[in-house]
Amino acid sequence: MEAWEFGSTVRRWRDRVSPDDVGIPSGVRRRARGLRREELAALAGISVDYVTRLEQGRATAPSEQVVEALARALRLDDAERDRLFLLAGRSAPGRGVVSMRIPPSVQRLLDRFDGIPVVVYDAAWNLVVANAPYDALMGPTAQLRGNERNAVWRNVVGGESRARQNTQEHAELVARLIADLRLTVARYPADRRLRRLVSELRDASDRFAGLWDTVSDAAPAEQSRHKIIDHPAVGPITLDCDTLVVAQDDLRIMVYTAAPGSDDAERLRLAVVLGTQALTGGDPAQPPARR
Repeated sequence: MEAWEFGSTVRRWRDRVSPDDVGIPSGVRRRARGLRREELAALAGISVDYVTRLEQGRATAPSEQVVEALARALRLDDAERDRLFLLAGRSAPGRGVVSMRIPPSVQRLLDRFDGIPVVVYDAAWNLVVANAPYDALMGPTAQLRGNERNAVWRNVVGGESRARQNTQEHAELVARLIADLRLTVARYPADRRLRRLVSELRDASDRFAGLWDTVSDAAPAEQSRHKIIDHPAVGPITLDCDTLVVAQDDLRIMVYTAAPGSDDAERLRLAVVLGTQALTGGDPAQPPARR
């Protein structure tokens, strides 16, 4: 990889992205033509320091996940995305592997969910992107790394969550996630990263290993359910969590809403406002989210 060319291309494409196009208020005193480095970092879920090193050619061999995240944050079309992968010394993921790509049609939909918490997972339940209202409601996701970004891992191996669940509810959720992951493995038999995830889950959890061999593939996909979110600032919020499956791209979009005009709707609005302020201020005490 010619690190300087990769970095200069990222910098040039960052300059052309309008803040308004990605839901960032431009402000009257803004001097940057496009996105600031910290804004690109936040959109891609990587550190500002890493973006700086990439743009300056001091970081080499960015991972496939990083390149995909940058392509998504920069709103690249398919040809530009392929070029970014080429500059990184990689081939763009093709058919036969789980994709983390969000197509423009889905991105437009996400951009227009104003004030509504939304999170997107790929077919293996890896977190692809979460919007600011979701992070405000559930806790910041940008700090999650590696397997921590996988919903199966977090629910089986462990992790904090603001979603209230009793033992039976959690067991049912885990069974559904594992059943769905088994179907994904069957659809993508050549995906080495997917096989590695399953292997690491087996090594980390006897519970996973037992369920993997016994859970029914017929476990129904849960498209909608009620959740109680224990928000640290506003208290419990009862929400509808609806999962929309994008069949062509094999994505799962989870949307959190409250009944219009309800007390929960007001608490959700307040949680988004307060949580966004806390995240902007970099509150390190916020726990990471779990599905």
